[in-house]
Amino acid sequence: MGSSSTPTSRPRKRSRLLYERRISLYSFLVALPGLLVAAVLVWKQPWTTESRVLLIVAVVAAWWLLAVVLQEQTIRPLQTLANVVGSLREEDYSFRARYAAPEDALGELSLEVNLLADMLSSHKVRTIEATALLQRVVDEIDAPLFTFDPTSALRLVNPAGQHLLRQAKARMLGQSAAELGLQQCLEADNETLVELNLNDSRARWLLRRSSFRQNGVPHTLVVLLDVSRALREEERRAWQRLIRVLGHELSNSLAPIKSIAGSLSSRVAGTPMDAEVRSDLQRGLEIIEARSASLHRFLEAYRKMAQMPAPALRGVSLAPLIARVAGLETRVQVAVDPGPSVTFQADPDQLEQMFINLVRNAADAVLETLAANGKGPSPVESAPVVVHWDASEQDVTLTIDDNGPGLSNPANVFTPFYTTKPTGSGVGLVLSRQIAEAHGGRIEIGNRPLGHGCSVKVVLPRSPSRPATVTPL
Repeated sequence: MGSSSTPTSRPRKRSRLLYERRISLYSFLVALPGLLVAAVLVWKQPWTTESRVLLIVAVVAAWWLLAVVLQEQTIRPLQTLANVVGSLREEDYSFRARYAAPEDALGELSLEVNLLADMLSSHKVRTIEATALLQRVVDEIDAPLFTFDPTSALRLVNPAGQHLLRQAKARMLGQSAAELGLQQCLEADNETLVELNLNDSRARWLLRRSSFRQNGVPHTLVVLLDVSRALREEERRAWQRLIRVLGHELSNSLAPIKSIAGSLSSRVAGTPMDAEVRSDLQRGLEIIEARSASLHRFLEAYRKMAQMPAPALRGVSLAPLIARVAGLETRVQVAVDPGPSVTFQADPDQLEQMFINLVRNAADAVLETLAANGKGPSPVESAPVVVHWDASEQDVTLTIDDNGPGLSNPANVFTPFYTTKPTGSGVGLVLSRQIAEAHGGRIEIGNRPLGHGCSVKVVLPRSPSRPATVTPL
């Protein structure tokens, strides 16, 4: 047996008169007894009917006028207060209520509304100033800063982050962390070192990640601190200690070895023996003496690098310096693409040594490629090494491009003693970076995006505040 259900009806709201009409109604009800008494008294007067009707109409008209004035005096201030509160809701704090005076019910209400408007206005000004200060601080922070929403989409980035990713802010906002190459920053443990392969950069970053809420939605704040230079300083100090120990021990051993080898070689020459045996002994002793001298020169080179002084800054014109360095390389053609006329503060001797090392490395790479292809350097071909530069108000950027084989292991290019050359020592690039960082600059090395070869970018400040402290290798 089915059961019937009665649809639930919503409770009907009782109709309520508008506030203005209630004021008019209350005014009429308050004046109604007086109107009735006045009408009765007037009607009992010994006047003509026309006079009595006119007088009653005049009384009613006077009442109506007073009711309108009462309504106006009651409604208008409330409408004004409503407009003021509405402007506060819309964050417009320029309006103020009238009749703000103490010891008056309406005046006290208006006074409180005005005080509220003043307080909200003051809070808004402080909020704007605090927001502007926070934005200024974020913009001035050298560390890249990013914020991501729950979908890993980028919502905020500071200029340092734009410089790291080499993209405009408008283009980056809304992209995912994976698209920007920052997914590792959201997945790695907090307070750990991460290596981001961005734009051929192998910098190491200390990851700091935290959470915050914006409009009730959780967001992730990512701050990256470049610790590459600090880690390199530690590596340099470690290599310095190693060189100090090795240099002391080897120098003490190489000198007598070389001396003994020379003495034995002289004695062998004057000792009667089989000619073939004498030849073998002399050849062996010559090898020992030559290798001892070579190792001694090798150690001396590292000692000189470990004792490199701080740069002596003075005005340096870049164009003549680059032209002089390019002219020193005669094995391959080095083309100089002239940039803007630049004069900046640097140590010309150290810069010249740095550029010589970098141009020589580029030439060695080109010669390696030509040898592998069975060719020799030809002056008719386009220059295999090109040097060009640009300048901004803060920095000078010089780039050396070559047509060599490129880098097979970019991560090790600045590792001391690491080299791919048969006769290399693994010192040139380390010394070059040490010179650049002593000037407050940096060196970036990577494979060229188009074609073969390597690209070396040297960035130097135009006006370093002071020579950087040189940490010996």
